[in-house]
Amino acid sequence: MATRKAKSGAAVLWGVLLVAAPVFAQEASSPDPEKILSSLHFKTGEVALGGGVAKVALPAGYGYLDPADSKKVIVDLWGNPPEVADCLGIVAPTSVSLADPGHWAVVFDWSEEGYVKDDDAEKINFDDLLKQMQAAVKEHNAERVKQGYDPVELLGWAVAPRYDRASHKLYWAKKLKFGDSEHVTLNYCIRALGRRGVLEMNVVGSLDQLDDIVRATPELLGMVDFLQGQRYVDFNPSTDKVAAYGLAALVAGAVAAKAGLLKGLWLLILAAKKFIIIGAIALVAFFRKAIGRIFTRSQGPTTMPPPS
Repeated sequence: MATRKAKSGAAVLWGVLLVAAPVFAQEASSPDPEKILSSLHFKTGEVALGGGVAKVALPAGYGYLDPADSKKVIVDLWGNPPEVADCLGIVAPTSVSLADPGHWAVVFDWSEEGYVKDDDAEKINFDDLLKQMQAAVKEHNAERVKQGYDPVELLGWAVAPRYDRASHKLYWAKKLKFGDSEHVTLNYCIRALGRRGVLEMNVVGSLDQLDDIVRATPELLGMVDFLQGQRYVDFNPSTDKVAAYGLAALVAGAVAAKAGLLKGLWLLILAAKKFIIIGAIALVAFFRKAIGRIFTRSQGPTTMPPPS
């Protein structure tokens, strides 16, 4: 594990919480993988998400698990606590078992925080943003160590942020290192902007699978779309809520700081099992302070204002 309170291991981050907040580990049980896998019902074709917000048109070779089956995977197969298992579903390649160490999957979730303006897309210097994020992480490592956790190093982009203005989809990946561990953590995120919020697609895999994930990214981007009336272009400025952040904040993680989202999860691969590490509730204010400074320094009013 990335902290002193658990062992080291290659890791994948799931969610929008950054490394500024200390975390704690949840030990996994020893389930019967074959029994769990045999109980799952993969769906193919077109599947609705979020009670009619969006849809997934699954190409050949992919399957969808509904929230109930996804919970079986997250809790029973991957050994995570049930209180963090709520999601819209999981999409995964069907050629590799979800119990196989070489598999990867996409966990879907929905954040109804309002319409995210993309007018700052061409203004963002993501190299500068990365430097600001690295400085924020480094600045707060002293607090992590004080809390009993290893320091974190944000190594850089595994995939630099890219925004497709036509489809209103944003994706990026970060590389991080915990303490003296030789393992590098992959944080791969895809965000689809809609009329009332953001559809979150968080890839669960290992850094060794980055090439496979990058190759699959066009398919992942293309399989998801909002339903009529929920699309980005359906926004009504007279009636609809506007989010208090922009694209830079989505990448930096300030969405979690603004909304107090404790569903941002840390997924770690350790001994071929996945563990979810939950951000400590008492340290939300600390996280807000860390991310807020990024935007007070340079982002200005085109992105999210510093969280109070």
